[in-house]
This record gives sequence, structure tokens and C-alpha cells, in this order.
Amino acid sequence: MGTPQLTKNQSLVMGALAHSEGPMSAYTILDKLRDEGFRAPLQVYRALDKLLEYGLVHRLESLNAFVACTCPHEHEHDRGVTAFTICEGCGQVTEFHDAAIEERLSALVRAQSFKTEKTTIEIRGHCKSCA
Repeated sequence: MGTPQLTKNQSLVMGALAHSEGPMSAYTILDKLRDEGFRAPLQVYRALDKLLEYGLVHRLESLNAFVACTCPHEHEHDRGVTAFTICEGCGQVTEFHDAAIEERLSALVRAQSFKTEKTTIEIRGHCKSCA
């Protein structure tokens, strides 16, 4: 599947996330895009829902915030494991993927006869600069 054709709102939200220094909440995105005609949170949430579906952004559950995917075509968002390190000091978020972790988790859920919908790992701590 190629890159989907984005609507104007989806493109604006994607641009805001892609150029952000860190994760953004939907309300922060709304504030950034008010000059572009965004007036209601629903506009942002609709765009985010589609961008999540397309695998172009990730939701960081622990922060209730969103980040642009840094490697959109290197993994399968619907089946793979997406992992993030989140710095408590500066807020830097780094996305990574590890085949060994993915294989081990797959084996564990298979042993439980569990059907995985989504797997996201968030590791919080301090980056090299803040440690």
C-alpha cells in the first residue's frame, strides 16, 4: 500500500507533528493550527484518527499525546511491536523496533491463546543528555 492521499486537515496535523520538538496533545495541535482555520477539537481528532489508521502517527498512551512515526514503512503497525523511550527530563521521544522483543512477545501471547490488536511499549527514564 502506498502513501494515502491526505485531506487538508490531515496534512496540517501531520505537518504540525512532523515539525514538533516532541509529543503533542490534540489541544496543543489545535492551538498551533487555529490560524489555519481549526476551531474545534473534533477537527483534530478526526485527522488524528485517520493518521493513526494510516500508520503515520502514534499515540503515546502515558502522555495522552501524539508523535509522527519516524519509520513509517519499516514495520507493520497493525501487527508489530512499536516501542518508545520517553525522557522525563527533556521530553525527547525515540521510536524503535526490535525483532527479538517482537518474537518473544508473540510467543508469550500465543501461549496464552491471546489475539493481539496492538502492542506499544513505553519506556520512561532519562536520555543520555539528561542522565
